[in-house]
Amino acid sequence: MKNFLREFLITIVLAVIIFLVAQRTIQTYEVFMSSMEPSFHEGQRVVVNKAVYIFGEPQRGDVIIFRAPNGSGDDFIKRVIGLPGDTVEVRGQAVYVNGVKLDEPYIADEPDYAMSPRVVPKDKYFVLGDNRNHSNDSHNNWYVDREDIRGKAWLSTWPPDEWGVVDNYPLSEQIANASS
Repeated sequence: MKNFLREFLITIVLAVIIFLVAQRTIQTYEVFMSSMEPSFHEGQRVVVNKAVYIFGEPQRGDVIIFRAPNGSGDDFIKRVIGLPGDTVEVRGQAVYVNGVKLDEPYIADEPDYAMSPRVVPKDKYFVLGDNRNHSNDSHNNWYVDREDIRGKAWLSTWPPDEWGVVDNYPLSEQIANASS
């Protein structure tokens, strides 16, 4: 009986530890709007890796979940386009980062708006929805504070036919290769 009780308590303690670690490192997110189509659509569910940015910073092309800039308490999902210090511009139906035109196979349509060059402030990120013409994002004069980033989209879990790892495009490589 003594061994059983000890094993039972150890199992409970381990289960609580695993639960707490999982709660701190992953969460689920449901997409509520069409701003990330065709990559993500309303009702789709993703698992968010909350630990990834403990060990590094967001990169261009990452799909992130963050606290909405309007103070509503909602979370948004968008793609990181500009890092702190980058210059981002939209002209001729294309997005440019540091003067390099991005190749963006994930967008619904090219942007039908223009945006003069903007330098991304320190500790902030410039994000855009993949559905460029139907997205409330950084082209509307706001940035994402580093502290408001909840994590990186990692896995799509619903609907079942879209289960899999989330594509994060290596936009930083495009810019580095163009600058070389």
